Amino acid sequence: MEIRILSAQGRVPISVFHISGDIDTNSYQALEKQAEQAHTAGALNIVLDLTEVGYVSSAGIRAFNHIYRLLQTGAPSESDEAAREGIRAGTFKSPHLKLANVKQRVIDALTVAGVDMFLEIHPDLASAIEAF
Repeated sequence: MEIRILSAQGRVPISVFHISGDIDTNSYQALEKQAEQAHTAGALNIVLDLTEVGYVSSAGIRAFNHIYRLLQTGAPSESDEAAREGIRAGTFKSPHLKLANVKQRVIDALTVAGVDMFLEIHPDLASAIEAF
């Protein structure tokens, strides 16, 4: 797996992670580490561009959850309780992490894991950036 990180400007600054290759037990830690480094450097909003990702294992889903938690702020609307209530009501999506260009096989894995309930999945990078 390779990751290229570029900056984009929506209503807020966004770090776009262009990922090439599968996200699995051999690579998920590299994704987590890149996200941690970006966050330490000031990234508050991330789009994962999955155009070139054909497969995401349970370890990859763990990495998405790790990044989601990394980007959470102390805002009451982002607390675990608020997220749980919003997910139950169908009204909560992560304000800081979006996915773009996700292949159907990956969407299916995210749906089975329930990650689609709190992460926005966009058909293209432009709409993901616009969603911030």
